[in-house]
This record gives sequence, C-alpha cells and structure tokens, in this order.
Amino acid sequence: MAVTDFDDFASSRGPALLRFAYLLTGDAHAAEDLVQEGLARAHLRWSKLQHFDLPEAYVRKAMLNHYLSWRRRRSSTEIAVARPPDSAAADSDAAERVAVRHDLWRLLLTLPRMQRAVLVLRYYEDLDDEHIAGLLGCARPTVRVHVARALQRLRAALPEPNHPLEV
Repeated sequence: MAVTDFDDFASSRGPALLRFAYLLTGDAHAAEDLVQEGLARAHLRWSKLQHFDLPEAYVRKAMLNHYLSWRRRRSSTEIAVARPPDSAAADSDAAERVAVRHDLWRLLLTLPRMQRAVLVLRYYEDLDDEHIAGLLGCARPTVRVHVARALQRLRAALPEPNHPLEV
C-alpha cells in the first residue's frame, strides 16, 4: 500500500523516526533537527517516493547519511548527555535501574559516530550485517569490525566488578 499524503506520513511515522534519531544523536534537539532534515529531503522527492511501499526507508537513510556526514559533525569537544530523570524513584531498585541505564547511555555517547550508528542499526533496528553494510556503503566484515570495536570500548569502560553495570 503506497502512502499518498506527505503530512499523513510525517505525522504517523514521526515518533518512530524521532526515536531512531535520538538513539543516534543522544540529544533531543539534535534528534529533532535530524528528523526535520530527513523529512525535508523526502518532501522534495515525495512525488516519486509516495509510490513506493516504504518511503520510511528513504527517510531513515537520509537521516543516517546526514548524521554520519563529516561536514555536519559537532566539534569533537561537544558531548551530548541525557537529562537526569525528573523525579526520584521511591523504590531503591528502580532508582538503581535508572542510574545503571543513565551510566550505560553515557557510555554509548562516548562511541564514535560510526560505531554508535552500527549498534543502533543492529540492536535497535534489528538489521543484519548485510542490510547495515548496504545502508553504510561498506562491506559486511567492516560492519562486524565496527560492532566488535564498539562492544570492546564499552566493556573496557565498564566500572569495577562490584558496580551494578557489571555484565
């Protein structure tokens, strides 16, 4: 079934695109900008895209390309951080889970763009190596190298064994 109205597409798929962008950028405002860029590119080509079954694939590819583009990178000194939770959990286990999640998120934000993009595509989008390689324009072994290096960096950054982040 082809999508015919751009506004309907943008409003129905916007939240999913925003989640994808947030996972890539780690910053709500940068994620909104990334979605806007992807939708703007799709809007320019909508007369052709509306006839395809999955115009969302085009938008995600445009967002990924924009995110990975070296011309649009932030200064290497800037690091986006997630906001702390608004209210403290009464349950100490819930508070600990929030703290662990926050720590893991901060570790993910330290990864280089390509490694974080590969992890998002693999574990959030549930894509296999072949699809990721196609999106990134690289070979399947390169995807596996990026995943291995990203996971190695995350493991190396994990705190001492007594810490709740221990896997």
